[in-house]
Amino acid sequence: MTWTWLIGAVLFLILAPLAGGLIAGIDRKITARMQGRVGPPLLQPFYDVGKLFEKERVVVTTAQNFYVLAYLVFIALAGALFFAGGDLLLTVFAFTLAHVFLVLGAYAVHSPYSHIGAERELIQLMAYEPMVILVAVGLYMVTNSFYVAEIAAVVVPAILYLPGVFIGLAIVLTIKFRKSPFDISTSHHAHQEIVKGITTEFSGPTLGTIEIAHWYETVFLLGLVYLFFAWNPVIGVVAVALTYLAEIFVDNTTARVRWQAALKTGWFAALLGIVNLAILSYMTLGGA
Repeated sequence: MTWTWLIGAVLFLILAPLAGGLIAGIDRKITARMQGRVGPPLLQPFYDVGKLFEKERVVVTTAQNFYVLAYLVFIALAGALFFAGGDLLLTVFAFTLAHVFLVLGAYAVHSPYSHIGAERELIQLMAYEPMVILVAVGLYMVTNSFYVAEIAAVVVPAILYLPGVFIGLAIVLTIKFRKSPFDISTSHHAHQEIVKGITTEFSGPTLGTIEIAHWYETVFLLGLVYLFFAWNPVIGVVAVALTYLAEIFVDNTTARVRWQAALKTGWFAALLGIVNLAILSYMTLGGA
């Protein structure tokens, strides 16, 4: 079992950036088609990051390098724990800590734009974090385990017991993928802002590191979606693809909302999860 966990972690660390970059390229192609454009090459995200690492490393303060490196390390650690079949709660905590380091990196400079982006990132953290924790709790209630390997091995269709939790997760995924209408701290697209929010003061290899961390993050989040359908791998892969396509569709058909609306939407998603878990608890305990 230990070797299996180690192999899963190593495969994630090696393959997740490749998969995440390809997903970003597919995202750009589909987005371009929706907007009536040809779009960039499929491998454009890799070209962009490669160019960033060719540039000179210029930072306002050296503390930025530490915070960005910590952001990448903890994002990679969260994904490695997840795909190694480890504790889901520990994975969520590592995932949250990673974004705290990103916020600290934005606060490390004396730029009002960077600080505003950091504050909005904190708002997003407050919006999505309760829902992510509820996902872990819900999967535990269905499978009686917090370990990803055991959750994935259960033949019970978790989605049948946790539809509200899944819908809530899908809502906050729009925040985590930094897509409209909730891309309030920064965006992967150039259509909404001149100043790039939380990443305003990052450039060159430092910004490239952040992009690679985003690729790790994308793969981890899609793995979280897969757990709801893990009882059937084929259905799971299809569900992951459809979920991401839905996120792209929402991104291209909505405009950014104010931070208050983003926060309220995240808490509404959490309310859906709480109601779902309350009903599930009644069915398993009160109805027994």
